[in-house]
Amino acid sequence: MTAGRFIAFEGGEGTGKSTQSRLLTDALTSRGIAVALTREPGGTPGAEAIRKLLLAPPGEGWTPEAEALLFAAARADHVARLIRPALDAGRWVVCDRFVDSSRAYQGDASALGDDRVRQLHAIGSDGLLPDITLVFTVSDEHAAARLKARDGGASDAIGGRAAEYHAAVGAAFHAFASAEPERFRVIDGEGSVQQVHARVMAALAPMIEAAP
Repeated sequence: MTAGRFIAFEGGEGTGKSTQSRLLTDALTSRGIAVALTREPGGTPGAEAIRKLLLAPPGEGWTPEAEALLFAAARADHVARLIRPALDAGRWVVCDRFVDSSRAYQGDASALGDDRVRQLHAIGSDGLLPDITLVFTVSDEHAAARLKARDGGASDAIGGRAAEYHAAVGAAFHAFASAEPERFRVIDGEGSVQQVHARVMAALAPMIEAAP
């Protein structure tokens, strides 16, 4: 059996990646490709429980180190119980965020360092990486408008951090894409939902056309 393909959607807050991951899943399904749509943190009961702790932390919240460990733990369960079994069964996996979010948010913006995040990923998830990672970019104004429409001004513990933090996240994603052009594709998230979806399909065309 041919192993499935693994596609991750990345980007800062309000870039539209969640909507686009759903549209891609529908498009692949319509082509007869079996797809598992999932998200991080989350995707399995254990990882979803950790998600609640991360996005609505108790007390004073988590230190950067504790936060990184929780993300790594959620990802380890997600990979072991959902992602790897799906890929081994020949299904495609479309994931809204994966390890590059931890690299950007905890590694860069929280200043833990990329090496530490990668070490946690090697221990917890055997270093699994997507076949291709789509990074969505939009203007700060566009992202803010989307977040207001989505959250009504009530952000979670990570989305509500300072603008400087989110600027560092965006810069990190751009740096990753520049350093690994074979794995990353940068997608312009401006325009209508269907315009952005067309860009996603164009970026993935070689992979889709090669599907059995």
